[in-house]
Amino acid sequence: MADPHATSSARILALDALRGVAVFLMIEQHLGVWLWRGPARGRTVFDYPHLVVFNALGGLAAPLFVTLAGIGAALFAARRGPGAGPVIVRRGLALMALGYALNLLTPSWFRWGSWFVLHMMGFAMVLSPVFLARRDRTIVAAAALVLVGTAALQGALDTPPVLTNARMANLHMPGGPLRLALAEGQFPIFPWLAFFLLGIVAGRAVAGHQPRRIAHLFAGCAAAGLALAAAHAAGLLPHDHPLLGRLGRIRLGFYPASPATALLLCAAALGLVTLALTHPSRLWARPTAPLVTLGRGSLTLLFAHVVLFREWTRPLGLWHANDAPRALAILAGFLVACVLLTRAWQRVGYRYGAEWLLRRAGG
Repeated sequence: MADPHATSSARILALDALRGVAVFLMIEQHLGVWLWRGPARGRTVFDYPHLVVFNALGGLAAPLFVTLAGIGAALFAARRGPGAGPVIVRRGLALMALGYALNLLTPSWFRWGSWFVLHMMGFAMVLSPVFLARRDRTIVAAAALVLVGTAALQGALDTPPVLTNARMANLHMPGGPLRLALAEGQFPIFPWLAFFLLGIVAGRAVAGHQPRRIAHLFAGCAAAGLALAAAHAAGLLPHDHPLLGRLGRIRLGFYPASPATALLLCAAALGLVTLALTHPSRLWARPTAPLVTLGRGSLTLLFAHVVLFREWTRPLGLWHANDAPRALAILAGFLVACVLLTRAWQRVGYRYGAEWLLRRAGG
């Protein structure tokens, strides 16, 4: 695969742009929910199709973030060789520390032991040297075991089909924070580690200029996810079975995510990676492209928008206080501000942001 998107520092701008897509989807989903006061009397959410579609598309943000983290780990290992492992581990620990800092700064959403996407990516990075030393087939097999283990663990814990924010912040259930980290947090190890592992395999394909391997991985995930969902719908997987009944369950939302849901979301992320790497675009043709600068500041923007709009909107009277047009106007204004600020930030190498801190922590 020719790599027209690589910069002199070996960055692949198409992947940065995908992080920018993830940032956009994350912000529009969160702000849409946090700012909008809900349907007017006598109406339902489906009377606001633009908000419903935005919210649904926002579900792709986390799959992209975690898959791209795996790709990034593989690319870094390919460039740095044997010395990459300790650096990735230190960065992973720093990312987990940022996750716990976010817990403390956002008490309306999290408790100290909550498990969010930052914790998940950090944990996977800490674990990554174990897998970076393995062959692709072994990593794919490990991802499959994680997915099967997801259904088994959810069944053993009797995880409900829908997890509320209160439940995902409940530290008083048996197992406490470990229960949230493994199965019942926002982005628990089971099944989200599978996204990172398949990202490692995709990252090796990127490093080897083999986009077809990513396309094959996408097709395999999509086929397996659809097969499980079809078997569940046809009753071939007994719905009341603690393991089989959870393999193919599909529902809107992924708290908790079933193996079938995880496979389809991972397929979507890998499909976007394949398209971005094989179809050059003006959207990522230069380092100052808006999606690229958003992606370069993705961790900082994730951290900042949660604190700003989950916590600070409450004393300002903006939390669940806006009609749909006003909520969309605030959302649009914030996204424009993010683009302008990150483009200015690009001129100084994104210095002093969360990403810069991770690089410093890693060495």
